[in-house]
Amino acid sequence: MIPPRFDVSEDQIARVVATFYACIREHPGLGPVFARHVTDWPAHEAKITRFWRNAILHERSYDGNPLAVHRAAGNVRLGMFDVWLGLFDSVLKRELSPDTAAAWSTLAHRIGRGLMFGMQGDPGAPPSLR
Repeated sequence: MIPPRFDVSEDQIARVVATFYACIREHPGLGPVFARHVTDWPAHEAKITRFWRNAILHERSYDGNPLAVHRAAGNVRLGMFDVWLGLFDSVLKRELSPDTAAAWSTLAHRIGRGLMFGMQGDPGAPPSLR
């Protein structure tokens, strides 16, 4: 069995996800983007909780392709990832110990960079200048 990436409980993961999506629904920029695609918030939060449990605890309960979903959405833009990560970081800092928040933030930013890189090949995405 693979040990967790860092010390966090299943309940903490679920709480972070629920708090984050409560903030998303209120966010003037991200809220409408999510509202266009998410019609069942409890089901969405359960799926994303499984994603994080897989990424952190190495459970094999998540079955999905985040890059494909974000590409197919049609209204997700590269600049939104920085806002998403900033909001996620603020939730992590409020809900978790500093060490756990920092470890999860590092993982989230790595995943976010991967998604941004993958989105650059999307038609309509601006070219990378790096």
